[in-house]
Amino acid sequence: MPWSTSEIAELAGTTVNTVRHYHREGLLAEPDRTSNGYKQYGARHLVRLLQIRRLRDLGVPLAQIESVAGGGETPTAALLSIDADLAATIERLQRARGEIRAILAGSTATDVPPGFEDIAGRLSTSERSLMLVYSQLYDESAMTDLKKMVESEPEDTDAEFAALTPDADDATRQRIAEIFAPQIAQHLRDYPWLTDPAEHLPRGPRVTQETFAETMVELFNEAQLDVLARSSILARAESDAGGATADPTPPTEGDDHDAG
Repeated sequence: MPWSTSEIAELAGTTVNTVRHYHREGLLAEPDRTSNGYKQYGARHLVRLLQIRRLRDLGVPLAQIESVAGGGETPTAALLSIDADLAATIERLQRARGEIRAILAGSTATDVPPGFEDIAGRLSTSERSLMLVYSQLYDESAMTDLKKMVESEPEDTDAEFAALTPDADDATRQRIAEIFAPQIAQHLRDYPWLTDPAEHLPRGPRVTQETFAETMVELFNEAQLDVLARSSILARAESDAGGATADPTPPTEGDDHDAG
């Protein structure tokens, strides 16, 4: 006895909408219809639905089901590709579970890029946000260098910069800028790519610069931006005096702001 759409969906452990979707995708042949237009599914449709469900349970995308199941054969290349995708997904999920366990244990943070958890306590809220943005603008190599820059910064100076209010006086701004300048100049020597970061910008220099500028204006107040500008000018002068040419656009605060 033939089955209706709802009956075969129930037998296959799926839904009527899913059966109709498989029809639209060309994965399931349309059944014969009765004189009044009702569909009549047979055993071959049930077997096909069970095959599709089996492959879906294995993680095979709908677009690849035909290549894997077509003709009753098992194309090795297609399955190897799917297996590689599943392995990458498992690795990503295992890494995510590890980070979640660390967060629950109170040993890491969620508002910094992966790899920055152990230095999150050294960064202000604004600097953490900036690092998240940087993780989308710079490649992995550049992010590794940025982390090293943060680690080398004197924590007391970082705290003083973070505490700057918009109405900070000129003397305070200049003093902090003069503290930051040698750090920036040193980073320009240690990380030459800072003077020409093009090869580390997956999204290109224009998008990077525009995103950086917009982010800096929103995250830091006028006094902090002024200190960064002053320290960059001083660092450039020091680098020029040493024979280097630099035009840094700073990244966190202090010296790690020179990656933009």
